[in-house]
Amino acid sequence: MTDIQIAVPAANWCGEGPVWSAANQALYWTDINRFLWQRYHPETATVRHWIFHEPVCAAALTSRPGVFLLALGSKLIVWDEANDSRTPFAAPETNWPASRLNDGRPSPFGDFWVGSMQNNVDEQGQATPVTEKHLGTLYRVLADGSATVEDRELGISNTLCWSPDKTRFYFGDTMQNTIFVWDYDATTGQIANKRPFFSGFDRGRPDGSAVDSDGYLWNARYGGSCLVRVAPDGSVDRVVDMPVSNLTSCTFGGPDLKTLFVTSARQPGELRAGSVFSLNVEVAGLPEEIFSLPG
Repeated sequence: MTDIQIAVPAANWCGEGPVWSAANQALYWTDINRFLWQRYHPETATVRHWIFHEPVCAAALTSRPGVFLLALGSKLIVWDEANDSRTPFAAPETNWPASRLNDGRPSPFGDFWVGSMQNNVDEQGQATPVTEKHLGTLYRVLADGSATVEDRELGISNTLCWSPDKTRFYFGDTMQNTIFVWDYDATTGQIANKRPFFSGFDRGRPDGSAVDSDGYLWNARYGGSCLVRVAPDGSVDRVVDMPVSNLTSCTFGGPDLKTLFVTSARQPGELRAGSVFSLNVEVAGLPEEIFSLPG
């Protein structure tokens, strides 16, 4: 593993939701509190952003080239990079604005899984305290826009990942300091048999994650100044110290998927907080799953 680098000195308030586009060889990610959707081309070291009118929380590649599914605070929309068009798609969270969508990812089945939480972002993007531990819901959104509820009474929904053999689904609740695992059926997209997978780790709380091709889960620790690589049996394989406190999520990118991009959030007194970091790893990540957008 090589030295940790600042890929983008973004100064994000809350960088999140990183997605690697192999077709564009570019990293896309959000700044939830500044309502931004962003793109970074490593080859040219160029950055672009698009402004929205509410938090941009998560994203997915879709079956249409250049078209993304974006999870805003209140709803899911279809966004076309070519013309910046924004088309409403679904609104699974019915408790907006008391609750908002948070972390999300497409599954091997081709649907989109997204969790919610107490809304902690006001109309000006300022953070408000999270006090409710039971307002979050885990949704499964199908290609026709319909949604099912898969779990309830969650604090802060984070980490949505699948194992390389597509038999496990990982999902975390930051407020419980726990990442759970379910049995996953890739033929139906259904989950069963929820149990704790990684719980009680004392450096920060679990935020977003990514799984590598050996089935190890890389978890960003909010408030913990580190990433932790967790083995399939739930044991700690390694801890990677990071130069800022609030790591928010990660994804694998680069031509060989051996660059781990890590987003972060601001913290008073930390000049590098809010940057996007990168580090090279020995084991490649998994390609991003694709949401099966109709049409």
